[in-house]
Amino acid sequence: MQLIRGFQNIQPLPQGCVATIGNFDGIHLGHQDILTQVREKASALNLPACVVLFEPQPREFFTGDKAPARVYTLRDKLEVLAAEGVDTVLCLPFNEAFRSLTADEFIQKVLVDILAVRHLVVGDDFRFGCDRAGNFARLETAGQTCGFTVDHTRTVMQENERVSSTRIRQALGTGDFAGVNTLLGRTWLISGKVCHGQRLGRSMGVPTANIVLKRKSLPVRGVFAVRVHGLDQVYNGVANVGTRPTVAGQGARLEVHLLDYQGDLYGRRIQVEFLHKIRDEQSFPSIADLKAAIANDIVRARALLTANS
Repeated sequence: MQLIRGFQNIQPLPQGCVATIGNFDGIHLGHQDILTQVREKASALNLPACVVLFEPQPREFFTGDKAPARVYTLRDKLEVLAAEGVDTVLCLPFNEAFRSLTADEFIQKVLVDILAVRHLVVGDDFRFGCDRAGNFARLETAGQTCGFTVDHTRTVMQENERVSSTRIRQALGTGDFAGVNTLLGRTWLISGKVCHGQRLGRSMGVPTANIVLKRKSLPVRGVFAVRVHGLDQVYNGVANVGTRPTVAGQGARLEVHLLDYQGDLYGRRIQVEFLHKIRDEQSFPSIADLKAAIANDIVRARALLTANS
């Protein structure tokens, strides 16, 4: 899959493409249906299938820390898009200059000059351009002039409700990972590179793999029974997601203790699959109390993972 970032040094797609535009946070069943529409049309026209993303996401640009937590990081999103058969991702910076583009400028600079789009798939409620002045009808009109067609996305329902990233965030917040996985059509993971930590877990006999979470807000917090992928085999584990209040932690972090594993994980990229929530993150009065709680978490994680193996 080709990734194009920013406007600098962009080489326009000479043959054109079939494209869709959006956040695609989670790439859930609804998103997958959109990608199917794009791939099918791209195959019929013998063109690449393209997804247009923005960094930061528009709501993050406008609301900052008040924006909803992301279901996926950008890297995880790109990996899933590649697995879904997307040929090209255009990732544009959402900044003040981009926000100021009029609807007509967006159509000309992005859809025509860069993508040479031949067919576009977007929701019929899609808005774009400065003050969200552009809409589906404006795209249809522009397409007649610029030589592209437009189709609207289909609504995908699950249990009589529309599949959405909002539903997934709500399910993550309550620890309903079975519900999350049903909406995604796959298991939910957090991936990242293992970095050095404070070695506090090692000093207590429970070494952890530490992943810094570069997120403004977290979709999950607490202690979880997990499975870890990306090593010589899949390992069971217990994970803490949060700020480690007992030890005055700095920044959000994912810490995973792999059960029955011995080895050095520093620098390795792993994927942590969340299966069950054990408890909320707590601040304990002492390290001894924290150690006792971790021992209990490990017992509960083993029981939960054994019951679901």
